[in-house]
Amino acid sequence: MAIDSEKRVAVVAVGGNSLIKDKDHKTIPDQYEAGAESMTHIAGMIEKGWDVVITHGNGPQVGFILRRSELSLDELHPVPLDYCGADTQGAIGYMFTMALYNEFRKRGITKEAATVVTQVLVDSNDPAFQNPSKPIGSFMDKATALDHAEKDGWQVLEDAGRGWRRVVPSPIPSHIVQANAIQSLIANGFVVVAVGGGGIPVIEDKDGNMYGVEAVIDKDFASSLLASELHADLFLISTAVEKVALNFNRADQQWLDHVTLKEARRYMEEGHFAKGSMGPKVAAILEYLEAGGKQAIVTNPENIERALAGETGTKFVP
Repeated sequence: MAIDSEKRVAVVAVGGNSLIKDKDHKTIPDQYEAGAESMTHIAGMIEKGWDVVITHGNGPQVGFILRRSELSLDELHPVPLDYCGADTQGAIGYMFTMALYNEFRKRGITKEAATVVTQVLVDSNDPAFQNPSKPIGSFMDKATALDHAEKDGWQVLEDAGRGWRRVVPSPIPSHIVQANAIQSLIANGFVVVAVGGGGIPVIEDKDGNMYGVEAVIDKDFASSLLASELHADLFLISTAVEKVALNFNRADQQWLDHVTLKEARRYMEEGHFAKGSMGPKVAAILEYLEAGGKQAIVTNPENIERALAGETGTKFVP
């Protein structure tokens, strides 16, 4: 079903870490309150006429599930990583849709929100499967890590002097399996929560059958792909900073207001965006714009409405 040409569709990517305010606020009620705060700001853009698909990270939440699984191995079966992703999509989607329901009611907005447990197709021949690099789960001592490697077939690595961890592939997403369902929901007026944690990575065999794999897809790349497949008018990344900066945290730091595709490519080549923080976000924005996207914005949750009005945030254009 085609989206009405009058609609303005935005994909808004919310970081999974945004649900964990600090080390003392990790409980489910704490996470709900943090998520509800972000939903308040997103409701503001919905009130202004945007049709929104909300995506989100899930790193801490998957880590919690894996830790519970490790602690209960003497009496319960382990939870495979793709099922961990599905669990977090449902739980975080529940938080977001309930928070939106309450916010819509408060504002008198006649809208409903729905969560789509989303699978994302990856290539079984992606080089990432030969070079797992994404750390997941608990820190371990070397002996425990090597024991898991021998008994469970885990790939393990020493992580920056902090201990050993399991690492899994991080393949490039190639297609959002439920894209048509998401598009139909938008066309019928729903706010959609989808592609949680980058989506559940799946591969197809030679007969076209689909299988989940133990891997992690970057949330921003999957959100960018979704924005492209939906022909979204806006790709907005909600993160911890109000704007993107050159020379971040240095004496010559420079905040960016407006960036063209050409400028963004140059800044990436010059190494301005850290690999573990802003780098993947800008790379995802480049993919969206190169695929024909109209505009992208990076800002923090509390400034979403101001950024849409052009008052703050960093805007990226072709």
